[in-house]
Amino acid sequence: MQSRVKWVENMTFLGQSNSGHSVVMDGNGGEKAPSPMELVLMAAGGCSSVDVVDGLKSAGQKITGCEAQINSVRREQAPRIFTTANLHFVVTGENLDEAVVAKTVADSLEKYCSVCLMLGEGVEMTHSYEVVEE
Repeated sequence: MQSRVKWVENMTFLGQSNSGHSVVMDGNGGEKAPSPMELVLMAAGGCSSVDVVDGLKSAGQKITGCEAQINSVRREQAPRIFTTANLHFVVTGENLDEAVVAKTVADSLEKYCSVCLMLGEGVEMTHSYEVVEE
C-alpha cells in the first residue's frame, strides 16, 4: 500500500491514496480541512465501523444504522500524541441482540480493526455502545 502527500500552500496538504482518492489536510488545526490528527480519529472510527456493520450483518442482526463517536485526549506538549481514545457506537436496528452488539464492538477494537490495533500500541483505547430500537 502506498500513498503520498503534497504540499499545496501555506499549511494545506493534499493526501493521495494508492486507490486514486484524495483528501485535503490542514496543518493549522482544521481551518480549511480536517487536521492529520482528526483524520487519524476518523480512520479509527471508519475502520472499526466496517467491522461492526459487517459483523452484525454476518450475525443476522437487522442493523439499520451505525455511528461511531470518537472522543480522545492528546498530550499538551509535543509530540501531541493521543493518550486515550474511546469509540462509542450508536447502533440502530430491529430486535438487536445486545450481547451480539457488545461482542462485535469489542472484537473490532481488540481483534480486527487495524487502525485501532496500531493506535492501541501507544494509546489507551476503549469502546462503548448503545442500542437504539426502531
